Amino acid sequence: MASGIVNIRRDVDDKFYRYRMPLLTTKIEGKGNGIKTVIPNMSDVAQALSRPPTYTTKFFGCELGAQTSFDEKNDRYIVNGAHNADRLRELLDVFIDKFVLCKSCKNPETELVILKKGRTEDIIRDCKACGERTGVDMRHKLTTFIVKNPPVKAKKGKKGNAGDAAAEDGDGNESDDMMTKKIKAEAAELNTEAALAKEDWSADTSPEAVKQRMKALEGSMAAAVIGGDDEGSDEDVNSPYSVLGRWIDETRDDVDDPKTHAIAIYKKAEELGIEKKHKTMPVIVQALFTDDVLKQIEGYTPLFAKVVTSEKHQKSLLGGIERLVGLAYPDLLPVVPKILMAFYQADIIDEEVVTQWGTHVSKKYVDKDTSKKVRKASEPFLTWLADADDDEDDEEDDE
Repeated sequence: MASGIVNIRRDVDDKFYRYRMPLLTTKIEGKGNGIKTVIPNMSDVAQALSRPPTYTTKFFGCELGAQTSFDEKNDRYIVNGAHNADRLRELLDVFIDKFVLCKSCKNPETELVILKKGRTEDIIRDCKACGERTGVDMRHKLTTFIVKNPPVKAKKGKKGNAGDAAAEDGDGNESDDMMTKKIKAEAAELNTEAALAKEDWSADTSPEAVKQRMKALEGSMAAAVIGGDDEGSDEDVNSPYSVLGRWIDETRDDVDDPKTHAIAIYKKAEELGIEKKHKTMPVIVQALFTDDVLKQIEGYTPLFAKVVTSEKHQKSLLGGIERLVGLAYPDLLPVVPKILMAFYQADIIDEEVVTQWGTHVSKKYVDKDTSKKVRKASEPFLTWLADADDDEDDEEDDE
């Protein structure tokens, strides 16, 4: 049985290409009219493509004019008839082109979104790399199967995929509005301790004071690379992190199109060799955002979707938020819940990560007192997350 790992895009020969998948394998079972092709690693291949294994299996059936069957519990996916592995691999390439790769940038970091328009539905690929949304060919038979079997919403602790989110946007605006209103109300009703915290954060807003805070920020950027984020590290204004921070700060005010600027930021980080480093997250947050952060986040969502690739990156992003509201713009303390909600709804931070962050004070990015105040301000958002989970559990119990 053939095995191995191959590039998702078979036309890319680069052995360092980051998007990889297991080589599709097959096994012929039965004989005569009962002969069938079993695909032992269909789940692994589909997982690498971020698609349900039923989609790929059904696609083979549509292309070959064959019946298909799935036994998801036992991880068994079958196409009736005898089909060699090479033929199915060729068809898998076609599936990837039609239902996975972004039509704009050819990146596989996409999610299928089902949009309802009256009595009809459209399926689009939502690209997390470039931010483009491109349609699929609705004439293909697989689209009917996808509409009838949309991606299953993730259970507690995992946010649903882009398809679920889009469906909610099309038909669940009322739910989104209620959620937003609830967050706003809770953020406005921070308890007395949080209100006092805000008073403690009263800061000198004179130009000289702002310059001093920016100098401190630049020093913290340098410390991120010199001492692994340890306190007391020597500053290095020539580190790639400091260079990136200064470059973003210098170009930020001349931005006409956030999307273009986001691409430029990524290319600059790539040029400096730190585009994949988790320590880059606090630098981007501190240098990019201002006191208008709530409006700015939306325009730079594709950038964060590109660079935040692990739990460690998420924690560093949250560390950047601590520095942003704790050192540069202390008046933003009351809107911390809204900042977290924006990143959560954009699928940048996960529930488990932000919940753990919110309940564990740390001196990694700011002093302990500042860390406490930022987490205290985040309580309305954390409470909303907990309540949402409780509601989901209650619905499951009712079923």
